Amino acid sequence: MPKPVAYFSMEIAIDSAIPTYSGGLGVLAGDTIKAAADLGVPMIAVTLLHRKGYVRQSFSPEGWQMEAPEHWEPEQLLVRCQPVVDVPLRDRILHVQAWKRLEVGVSGHTVPVIFLDTDVPENTEPDRRITDSLYGGDQNMRILQELVLGVGGARMVKALGYPANTLYHMNEGHAAFLLLELLPDGWERHGGTDVDRVRHHAVFTTHTPVAAGHDVFSAPMLEEHLGAGLLAKAAPLIENGALNMTRLAMRFSGTVNAVARKHMDVTKRMFPESELLAITNGVHAVRWTAAPFAKLFDRHLPGWRQRSEQLRQASIIPTEEIGEAHREAREQLLHLIQARYGMPFGGSGILIGFARRSTEYKRPLLLFRNLPRLMEIAAQFGPINILFAGKAHPRDDWGKHLLKQVHEIAAKSGDLVRVAILPNYDTGLAASLVAGVDLWLNTPRAPLEASGTSGMKCALNGVPSLSVADGWWLEGGIQGVTGWVIKSPLNEGGTGAIEQDDADAHALYEQLERHVLPCFANHPDQWLEVMRNAISVNGSFFNTHRMVDQYRMLAYERFA
Repeated sequence: MPKPVAYFSMEIAIDSAIPTYSGGLGVLAGDTIKAAADLGVPMIAVTLLHRKGYVRQSFSPEGWQMEAPEHWEPEQLLVRCQPVVDVPLRDRILHVQAWKRLEVGVSGHTVPVIFLDTDVPENTEPDRRITDSLYGGDQNMRILQELVLGVGGARMVKALGYPANTLYHMNEGHAAFLLLELLPDGWERHGGTDVDRVRHHAVFTTHTPVAAGHDVFSAPMLEEHLGAGLLAKAAPLIENGALNMTRLAMRFSGTVNAVARKHMDVTKRMFPESELLAITNGVHAVRWTAAPFAKLFDRHLPGWRQRSEQLRQASIIPTEEIGEAHREAREQLLHLIQARYGMPFGGSGILIGFARRSTEYKRPLLLFRNLPRLMEIAAQFGPINILFAGKAHPRDDWGKHLLKQVHEIAAKSGDLVRVAILPNYDTGLAASLVAGVDLWLNTPRAPLEASGTSGMKCALNGVPSLSVADGWWLEGGIQGVTGWVIKSPLNEGGTGAIEQDDADAHALYEQLERHVLPCFANHPDQWLEVMRNAISVNGSFFNTHRMVDQYRMLAYERFA
């Protein structure tokens, strides 16, 4: 029998009605769980119950992002579990309850998703609010949330009856305190035996390509919050006065992986002492394939829902049927925009989508870096219609400023370059966008895109990408075949941000003017062929069925 897998993630996007996610990390977790359910993997998922949800976004008339809690009722969507576990802190005991939802796969196999919650009567009022907000509060709140996830989660898995040989898979370092929970007292005095035992039960996936993105807790903060037993286990791991959660996870995990080949190289430079492999991310095909394309695949590729690699045979689908499915998905997107926002949009010309977390390295303004040139390109090939969506973290003032600048561009854009920004981006809107636009744009500053998955969702719907050569697109982007690659001499970084942005913007305009728009406007048959290739080449590989199979082979069964 394979070991059961306990999959830990600070955020999980399993359903748009359960807003316990902020972006790509949570969506990946949700897609992983759905694939595990499809493939019969003996998995339980563990996360936190964020009662306030991730922020509901709106905009002021001036274009500034405004946030409000995203209210939802756990009692209506989840089932309360029986056990309550304790998390020992320095000066008190924290009590943690759990809620459950079952994710059912295409085979009928189920994966329980456990939501940890500190809103129980035995806790003080401040402690009852610990799990309320995703990534909310200061570092003190952060360490408490990670103790609940790691220590509380490990204890909850045990309380629910999972055996001692359970394998713990950490999706990022937020849950790494669970490793201290698994280590016995005095582990550092017994050579490598205790460490090896834990390493046989731990898998760690890192997503963060920049040092600032890795959680680090100072020794005084550890002393303020950790119970005596946990603090004694952590003490030998403190370096330069702090505990790095990523290093903790890497040291005690038998398998450590990055989420793309390029990301593995970047991570090796950051953590040269660690052994790493690359398991490139994927997306759940059934979840992200729009209804018109799902019907098309059901007709031509029976079995694709059970095994996504069947999409490789999309090359047999007539391109005119792909074009008709896309026209239907496009109409559905424009209808949604009208119904949800009261915003008429569309008309002639290409429809480009750009939707992701609003942060500086994603460069949402790169397309407008030389607006007069973009206008000239539109005058030559027809209107360019651009749909923007994405939330800035409530404390990311620069991310909010970027959104405001997009608003200002949208307000003054004319008939040649039309821009609309869609508030309150969520998985429901994302599903419509990735299927309904004609082209997906992604412009991260390389090499800061660990993987990226939005373009993978598009590929399932035949929507090609125009993306910077970074992350997954270094593996999936074939110029003129699956989409178009933005590559400048400075793509690899190592130069000033202004110079890199200038070079990448020039490369972006060159792609639009010389390749993308001539193909879209003048060679519709060639465009449809690119759409079909996006499905058969990228959709068939960059999915979570393939990804979870790789985890099973390279990590889960490694110590079976």
